[in-house]
Amino acid sequence: MKLKELVLKINEESDKLDLVSTRKYIESNLDLLYENKQLLNRNARELLNFLIDRKNNGEKPLNRTEMAAIHAMNTYALRFDVQGLKMTVKNKKELLLKKETLEFLNSDAKILLEGMGAIEKQQKKRAENP
Repeated sequence: MKLKELVLKINEESDKLDLVSTRKYIESNLDLLYENKQLLNRNARELLNFLIDRKNNGEKPLNRTEMAAIHAMNTYALRFDVQGLKMTVKNKKELLLKKETLEFLNSDAKILLEGMGAIEKQQKKRAENP
């Protein structure tokens, strides 16, 4: 994918507020985009700067499997499927300890996970008020 096409796609996805897709494009082309960040719109530039800061601090981004688990948690929470949520959370203790995970959880998932004891109230507050 050429730089012009990449920037156009990233700007389009960020305008639609599809931050997951935007992030995926940015992470796979981080160095190239950093050199040409003036071509990105404001939302995409902010996300680029955020990802670069995380990388510089030694934090690893969530992988596809982790993002899929978070998506499943959000879906089960929206449907109020507590059994499905419990099964998804069962072997994901490390994932729930990551601050970044809480940033991707919807409010229903946060409330249900807090009620289940999977996340702590302090953890939830930190994620909402960084």
